[in-house]
Amino acid sequence: MQIVVIGNLNHQQEFKARFPEVEAKFHRTHAEAYANNHLNAECVLFDFMVMDEPNTFYSYANYSPKAIFYNAPFAQLAQVISRNKAINNCNLFGFNGLPSFFNRPLLEVSTLKRESLPTLIEITKFLKADFRLVEDRVGMVTPRIVAMIINEAYYTLQEGTASKIDIDLSMKLGTNYPYGPFEWAEKIGIKYVLHLLEAMYADTKDDRYKVCPLLKTEAYLK
Repeated sequence: MQIVVIGNLNHQQEFKARFPEVEAKFHRTHAEAYANNHLNAECVLFDFMVMDEPNTFYSYANYSPKAIFYNAPFAQLAQVISRNKAINNCNLFGFNGLPSFFNRPLLEVSTLKRESLPTLIEITKFLKADFRLVEDRVGMVTPRIVAMIINEAYYTLQEGTASKIDIDLSMKLGTNYPYGPFEWAEKIGIKYVLHLLEAMYADTKDDRYKVCPLLKTEAYLK
C-alpha cells in the first residue's frame, strides 16, 4: 500500500513518530506531489495542508486515490463534497491533523459513506492503528473540546482572575490533562485555535465558541 503525506516538516515528523514502521512518500506542497506522480489510484493520501490550501483539494477528483484523509477540524466533509460532487466517488475520510493531536493512540476519523468502512479498516490495519469514528461536524470532537477549554481560559485571564501559569497548573492538577490550556494553545498554534473557534461559532452560533477578545488579540499579534 502506497502512503502519501502532504504536510510541512512538523506534520511529517508527527506522522513518522506515529507510524515509525510505515514507508511513506512525503511532500511539502500539493504541486510537488503532482509533479512526482504519487497521486494515483493506488495511493492512500494524508493531506495535512488542505486546511491551509483548501482550493487545491478539488483537483484530487481527477486522480481518484484509493483513499483521501482530509485534515477536517475546520470543515464538514459534506461541505467539501458539496463544492465538488466528483470527490464523492473517492473514499473520503476526515481526520484530526492539528498540531499535537495526530500522534495519539486513536485516530479521530469521520466519514459520510458507511460503505467506505471496509477500506478504512484495511488501511488502519496496514498502519497498525486504532481509530474512533466521530460525527461529521466542524471541530470533530477533541479539537472542539480543547478549543472551548482554551477559550474559557482566556476569558478567565482577561477577567484578571488568575495568571496563565496558575490556570495551566490548575487544569493539569485538577483534570490530569497533559497540558494546561495556554500550553495547548502554544502547541496547536493560537491562530489555528482562533480559526477553529470562528468556524465552530459560524456553524453552531453557540456562545460557548464566541471568541474571547484577548485570544483574538494574541492571535492577530502572532
